[in-house]
Amino acid sequence: MRYFVIAILFNMFTFLAWPAFAGEISLLGGYGWTGKQIEKSDERTYAWQIQYMEGLGDNFAYSLSYLNQGHFVSHHRDGNAANLWVRTNLLDRQLSLGAGVGGVFYYDTKQPVSGGPATDVHGWGTMVNVAATWYTKSRLFYQLQGYWVRGGNSFDTLTTLAGIGYQLDAPPSKGPDVRGTHQSERTTDNELTVFGGATVVNIPGDGHSSAIALEYRRGLWRYLEWTAGALYEGKSSLIDRYGLTTELWLAKSFLDERLSLGVGAGPYFAIDQRRTDHKERVPIIFSTTGSYRMGENWLVRATWDRIITTYDRDTDIFLGGIGYRF
Repeated sequence: MRYFVIAILFNMFTFLAWPAFAGEISLLGGYGWTGKQIEKSDERTYAWQIQYMEGLGDNFAYSLSYLNQGHFVSHHRDGNAANLWVRTNLLDRQLSLGAGVGGVFYYDTKQPVSGGPATDVHGWGTMVNVAATWYTKSRLFYQLQGYWVRGGNSFDTLTTLAGIGYQLDAPPSKGPDVRGTHQSERTTDNELTVFGGATVVNIPGDGHSSAIALEYRRGLWRYLEWTAGALYEGKSSLIDRYGLTTELWLAKSFLDERLSLGVGAGPYFAIDQRRTDHKERVPIIFSTTGSYRMGENWLVRATWDRIITTYDRDTDIFLGGIGYRF
């Protein structure tokens, strides 16, 4: 199953190297259910999702998503998903119906009801989606979506969502855009950004602290970027961690190159003063980012980092900063 998910992600990255289609970003919220008993109880909880979708013609598309599946008893699970879609456009392209299939990498914070330490569990799952999207005369659209996640070594869920979305490039006609513009240049040449923000440790306890970071970003190809940075996650009763990061990114510009969005991943060479074992496993950093150019050289950038550890100290780091391009 892991190779199935990797194959899907490889296809997503390949599609980004094609002449670019305009993208859509949406925010949805709703409820999720589990059909498997967790701690002897079937449950319902809130759920929400951020999704980016690009068309691959009239009848195909792909999406990259962040899923937050809420708080079940003893389980707080979220994840990152990639899906391939088949869709049909009806009512003069104002209504689009789609079905998707793909994979999800989940992060599950397990908190035993009977007590004991919380743990961060990671794993691969499969995902099936259905969606109905109603396009308006503006860039706004409305969407209903349902998905089923088969959790692999975790539990299965069924989720229903509703929300609103925005087309990042103006469509030439009603409905989902399938042509868009071609991005011939790199999204970024050189960029230096200073960040400040907050860190949240994903297990119970006093895990909130301030974070700072410095990042150098370099465009390697049209949609490919590389970063090197220094990160200090702050000091709390759960972590006292800092180190060096390096990531490869998929990035793309929109709105006449004023806005750019990207996802990246790489190793995090960290030192944690709170760590008691001596294993040398290197954490992974997975990130999403967006920037907006304020002029020829200056920009503002927001980044969300997820630190994936092997010793139950996963963190979310929320950063905002000012950058300079040169």
